[in-house]
Amino acid sequence: MGIDYGSKRVGIAVSDEGAEFALPFAVIPNNADLASEIVEIARENQIEELVMGESRKDDMSANAILPATLALKKVLEAHKFTVHMELEFMTSVAAERFQGKNDKIDASAAALILQSFLDTRRSKA
Repeated sequence: MGIDYGSKRVGIAVSDEGAEFALPFAVIPNNADLASEIVEIARENQIEELVMGESRKDDMSANAILPATLALKKVLEAHKFTVHMELEFMTSVAAERFQGKNDKIDASAAALILQSFLDTRRSKA
């Protein structure tokens, strides 16, 4: 499952059974129930590994959103999920270019993050 963490909304993506293609799944609000909602989605879909976008500045230093992303990662790991970080830059902008501006942009950005992870994993196999 791919996660595009944002301060207002969080995009969720899932892969096909063969872990070849990432598909936009949902956009959920970033609120006090965020971790619980992610855990519920993952468990309902029998997902054990999560891929979170690691958003950084151009010089690779931490940006404003990274500390909250890493805090969520720790919470998800406490729920016994394996959480991978995938470096990402401007995925929401890229998603908007592909599909136009709509309410599913964050899920599409999560799919781009997940697809990048799946492609890298496959190339190393």
